[in-house]
Amino acid sequence: MKKAFLLLLTGWMMIGGQYTYAQQRQYTMAEATNGLRQQLAPERLRQFEWIPGENAYTSVITSNGSYAWVKVTLPAGKADTLLTLSRLNDQLFSSRPLRGLPPLRWINANSAWFAIGNALYKGQLENGAMQFSSWCELPADAENITVNKESGQIAWTEKNNLFIRTTSGTVQAVTNDVDINIVNGKSVHREEFGIDKGIFFSPKGDQLAFYRMDQRMVNDYPIIDWSVTPAHNTNIKYPMAGGKSHEVTLGIYQPSTQKTIFLKTAGPADHYLTCVTWAPDQQSVYVALLNREQNHLWLNQYSATTGELIKTLFEETDAKYVHPTHPLTFVPGSPDQFVWWSEKSGYNHLYLYNTNGQQLRAITAGDWVVNELLGFNTKQNEILFTAAKEGPMEKHLYKINYKQKSAAAVRLDKAAGWHEAQVSTDGNYALDAYSSGTTPYTARVTATSGKFEKEILAATDPLKDFQRPQIKQVTLKADDGTPLYGKLILPVNFDSTKTYPVIVYLYNGPNVQLIRNTFPYSGNLWYEYMAQHGYVIFTMDGRGSDNRGKAFEQATFRQLGTVEMNDQLQGVAYLKSLPYINQQKMGVHGWSFGGFMTTSLMLRHPGVFQAAVAGGPVIDWSMYEIMYTERYMDTPQENPEGYATANLLTKTKNLQGHLMLIHGTNDDVVVWQHSLDFLKACVDNEVQVDYFVYPGHLHNVLGKDRVHLMQKITDYFDAHLK
Repeated sequence: MKKAFLLLLTGWMMIGGQYTYAQQRQYTMAEATNGLRQQLAPERLRQFEWIPGENAYTSVITSNGSYAWVKVTLPAGKADTLLTLSRLNDQLFSSRPLRGLPPLRWINANSAWFAIGNALYKGQLENGAMQFSSWCELPADAENITVNKESGQIAWTEKNNLFIRTTSGTVQAVTNDVDINIVNGKSVHREEFGIDKGIFFSPKGDQLAFYRMDQRMVNDYPIIDWSVTPAHNTNIKYPMAGGKSHEVTLGIYQPSTQKTIFLKTAGPADHYLTCVTWAPDQQSVYVALLNREQNHLWLNQYSATTGELIKTLFEETDAKYVHPTHPLTFVPGSPDQFVWWSEKSGYNHLYLYNTNGQQLRAITAGDWVVNELLGFNTKQNEILFTAAKEGPMEKHLYKINYKQKSAAAVRLDKAAGWHEAQVSTDGNYALDAYSSGTTPYTARVTATSGKFEKEILAATDPLKDFQRPQIKQVTLKADDGTPLYGKLILPVNFDSTKTYPVIVYLYNGPNVQLIRNTFPYSGNLWYEYMAQHGYVIFTMDGRGSDNRGKAFEQATFRQLGTVEMNDQLQGVAYLKSLPYINQQKMGVHGWSFGGFMTTSLMLRHPGVFQAAVAGGPVIDWSMYEIMYTERYMDTPQENPEGYATANLLTKTKNLQGHLMLIHGTNDDVVVWQHSLDFLKACVDNEVQVDYFVYPGHLHNVLGKDRVHLMQKITDYFDAHLK
């Protein structure tokens, strides 16, 4: 595998070359923009779900336009139709038939549920077929609907309050806060720290933990709806770096008594609470408490009855930042042992702890990153996980014995590429679905023992009729010698004796990786569209980006936009070394952090690029949200030089060449004021800049309007680089 991987890093990719000589058709802009989400998406497994307690799964299949939920039992591969769409419509929806099957969620081996809007339906397996009936209908404005399969209780939010429907069907108001700025049961801390929900049922489902966020002290920020006359303002709470942050607590609600207690998380009120995990016996709750400076973490255990601190299991500190993103995972059958994620070795790895806070062993180790913990095979004492062990552009499926010291990870797949996996309840089987530069999509089920494997879907290439470019994998070096991985996409019908304009596409921010061995290998059909129209495209992950370990990401600490630009300029130097690159026709484009990078390159390194398009750009980090910004930059008060260096409002006089900024008017992530303030600075300094807004769009321009966006960007580069 290592030899194959080295070959992947060097030389010309045959995946591009095989298309170059066939005079096939070019993409429309709509195909290049949305095709991979629509008609050009490879065929995939639909609604795959392992059945609890069985070595069997369900998925949706289609035949002659008909849909059905099908159960497949392993290892025999016996397939049984549980229910067809027509039968489901006969059962429940004869007056308004469904056009497709909704996602099926298994409760146990004999029962499942699904939702249509806020109406929930429950089904029982009877004589090999599913029979569904109405379960309940939640209020029209119910959000964050959470079903506990153990108890059958359902929790949800309405506006800023939390509700629960008990097993008996009684609805209880868990909270009743009148002030809309006190929010219950929703994700908090701007969904940083791996937080994606605010409702946490206990293991038996008879108790409920929930986030309560008080954001009354946070400044209001206006988001204007321009689609009505007069325009309507809605204020959101947007905590900006160095300013007031919201205050979060964790409540424990007992439906049987209708009482709530709150955990007594002492310390500053603006600290962060994450990694919320119930103890298996439901007597306590574990919470990772992170200070606002994000450099000191306490893993605490609290009583679920009184809210009192029981103990601190351990602490983690880092000179720059600690970045917890995963809850505890208790080992099945061992209520006193859990798996903890940590970057303390320099890479994200798994550690086995006991509930006294003692580290029993490092489960995984090495100069590579664990990506996901998928499940356990407790009979074999194995953890199933995915990791970048073969290199950062690949993700593979592994197992490892968590009881043996220095156990070796065993890879469970064979094919190169980026693997996504789901593991059965007992860990005996895994679904392995992957793609690569040469594989649009393949799904297989495999026994984690290695004794069984069956391919269940191999998608045909949906791009085979298109004129495809050659793609060259590039490895460069940062100024400190760190290897940097990129891709060079050549124009179709490439002629090395000619010169071509080039566009650098970048992001280069934390938690994002662009360069991966996935399908299509280009990473984006718009890149291929531009290659069909005579452009070279170059993209590279510099320091600060994801999946390379702590030192790689932390290289940008307190100086966002400096180290990353140095790395991108290594890419520019590489491009200028190529005889077929027109050095007078170089463009750069990026969105969000990439928009910040694009604008920074134009102002802090003027003259390198002749044209640039920056979408949703951060212009001044002091106007970006606390949790993200202070992790990477500290506060403006603590790091005034870093903020000043990155502030693009003070550098508009440096602009050379053509720059267009694009922003959604309703952006609540990088608020519209960033680019508006930049326009004002340009006007004040008599600097000409181009600008375009998308009314009503949030941080990204999606749907049919995205075609308009990509045409706008393309036209801009055509006007200034062709």
